[in-house]
Amino acid sequence: EMSQLEKVPDVDIDAGIFKYVYIRVYEDDGGDDRNEKDIVRGYNFAEYHADIYDRTDGEIQDLGLDCECLGGGRIIHKPEEKYIKVYGYSMGFGRANHQRSVEILKTKYPDYNIEWSDEGY
Repeated sequence: EMSQLEKVPDVDIDAGIFKYVYIRVYEDDGGDDRNEKDIVRGYNFAEYHADIYDRTDGEIQDLGLDCECLGGGRIIHKPEEKYIKVYGYSMGFGRANHQRSVEILKTKYPDYNIEWSDEGY
């Protein structure tokens, strides 16, 4: 049976150019064990990085889990070219670990060309 943590998709992003956030989700079972996973979320609707985090935080809490935002940036996603670029930063949350974000994105898009840069905003 899947745990609540396993029910959370690693990646959920739109196509286009949009803000994204890097979020750590954890299941606090009261003991010393804190099961956790890192996820990437990016949507066109978001004017601010916090818009994405707030929406995702609500979904996570509905599953009885907790989460924190570990940074943000921007994503260019061109499905027709199987291309993703991760770059930039969030004024509110700081710069995400884009290299780690790419590793997570590759779990959903293994056949894509995915690159990252610390340039831009």
